Amino acid sequence: MVDEQWKLASEVLQSYWNINRATVKLSQQNAASLGITLQQMGVLHTLVAKPYITLTELTESLMSSKSTMSVTIESLVQAGFVDRQVSVHNRREVRLSVTEDGRAVSRKSIENANAYRAMSLVLEELEPEEIQTLLKMNQHILAKLEASQIKPK
Repeated sequence: MVDEQWKLASEVLQSYWNINRATVKLSQQNAASLGITLQQMGVLHTLVAKPYITLTELTESLMSSKSTMSVTIESLVQAGFVDRQVSVHNRREVRLSVTEDGRAVSRKSIENANAYRAMSLVLEELEPEEIQTLLKMNQHILAKLEASQIKPK
């Protein structure tokens, strides 16, 4: 019985990893076609949605390390896609914003969103009720996983 439960858990986890791998690959292809990385694309989209945020806020938003985000920001500044501006309220604080070139790249990546187009085609094959069931199940699983108090052995 326990072996069967472990086998099912393994199959479900593998299915999520495979879906994630496929969608990340499509997103990476999109980013590469624009001459940027997936991380850089995420930063540009975040800065378009949340202009003038700090590096700390960006790091938290994208759940990344500050050192990784600093390197990513530096490359985007060098490419002319992001500007750094000292805050008028706190001179030690630097605010980040997207340049017009960065905004154009972000816009192009949305227009080329292969992962979204591919998922849209998949969803066209499902009934609306099936999609809602899938979303509810995923939300339920996520909530249970986040509430899990299992500690590593």
